Amino acid sequence: MQFSNRFHRGIVSALMGNTDDVIVFAANSVLDVSDSLNGEVKPRILLMGLRRSGKSSIQKVVFHKMSPSETLFLESTNKICREDVSSSSFVSFQIWDFPGQIDFFDPTFDYEMIFRGTGALIFVIDSQDDYVEALRRLHLTVTRAYKVNPDINFEVFIHKVDGLSDDHKIEKQRDIHKRANDDLADAGLERIHRSFYLTSIYDHSIFEAFSKVVQKLIPQLPTLENLLNIFISNSGIEKAFLFDVVSKIYIATDSSPVDMQTYELCCDMIDVVIDISCIYGLTDIDAGLPYDKESMAIIHLNNSTVMYLKEVTKFLAVVCFLREESFEKKGLIDYNFHCFKKAIQEVFDVRVKVQQNRKLLNQRRWSKLTVTNGVLSNPH
Repeated sequence: MQFSNRFHRGIVSALMGNTDDVIVFAANSVLDVSDSLNGEVKPRILLMGLRRSGKSSIQKVVFHKMSPSETLFLESTNKICREDVSSSSFVSFQIWDFPGQIDFFDPTFDYEMIFRGTGALIFVIDSQDDYVEALRRLHLTVTRAYKVNPDINFEVFIHKVDGLSDDHKIEKQRDIHKRANDDLADAGLERIHRSFYLTSIYDHSIFEAFSKVVQKLIPQLPTLENLLNIFISNSGIEKAFLFDVVSKIYIATDSSPVDMQTYELCCDMIDVVIDISCIYGLTDIDAGLPYDKESMAIIHLNNSTVMYLKEVTKFLAVVCFLREESFEKKGLIDYNFHCFKKAIQEVFDVRVKVQQNRKLLNQRRWSKLTVTNGVLSNPH
C-alpha cells in the first residue's frame, strides 16, 4: 500500500503547484458582458475559411454526432452562427461559425469586438481545391486578429485530405505551411505562430485536431497532465487519456506521445460503451444520461493489451492501456484511480470557487457603478 500512498502525496503536490494557473486565467481573461456578470469564463473559438471548405460539417460531426455522409446535404452558411459548447466543466466554450464570404473591410463588421474575446481562431483550407485565395484570406485574417489580440491561438485545418495519399498529404501540408510563412515574413510578422493539422471528417483526425485546439484553452491542463503521469507511473499503465465522452475530445493525456491508432481505439471504445448503455442501461422510469458513476468497461485485445475505461465525472472518462500482467493488480489500479478521481474533483472545486468569487466581485462592481451613476444623474 506504500505504492499508493506515494501516489496520493504526488497528487497533493501536483495540485498545490498548479492551482495558481486557474486563478491567473480567471483574472486575466477577456469576458463578454454576460460572462462578466455571472463570473463564467467561456473562451471563444472562431471557425473561418472560404465557402464550401467544410467548416459547418466539422462542427456538426464533432459536436452534434452527425454522420459524415449527412453533411453532404448541409446548406452553405450565410450568417454568423454562434453555439455554446458546455458538455463539462473543462469543455466549456463558444464556437462561432463564419460564412466564407464575410468581408473584414466592411465597415459594418466589428472585427475588433469579435477578435478581442477570442481564444482560438481555426481557419479551414480545402486541400482538394486551389488554395491561393484561401491563403490570401488566411493572411488577412491572422494579421487583423493579431493586431487586436496577440494572445489568440491560430490553428489551420488542411481539410478534406481523406482522398489524398500519405505522400500527397505531406506535400500539401509542406506547401501550405511554406506559403503561409512566406506571407508573414514579407509582412514582417514572423513572430506570429500557427499550428497546422491534416483533417478529415471521415476519420478521427478531426477529433484529434480539435482536442489539441481545446487543450490550449484549458488553464488546468498542466495539472491534469501531472495527475495522469502520477497515476500511470504508480499503476503500471502504459497510456491514459482523459476524455469528454460527448464529443470524444481528449481533455488531457500523459506526457508520452499520442499514437493515432491508440486514439482511434479509445474513440471506438467510448462509442461502444455509450451505445450499449443507451440500449440496455436504462429502464423507462430512469432519468438522466446512460453514462453515470457506475460506468466501466474492460476490453482485452489480441496483443496482450487491456483497455480499461472508468467514469471520472458526469461527462469525463479515463481510458487506459496496460499489459495483461499489470492488470492483475486491478485492486491497486482502482485505489489509485479513486485518488486520481478525488484530485480531479478538487480541480473542479478550485475552478468553481474562482468563478463564484469573480461573480461576487463583479456584482459589487456593478452595484457600485449603478449607485455612482445614480448620484451623478440625480444630484438631489
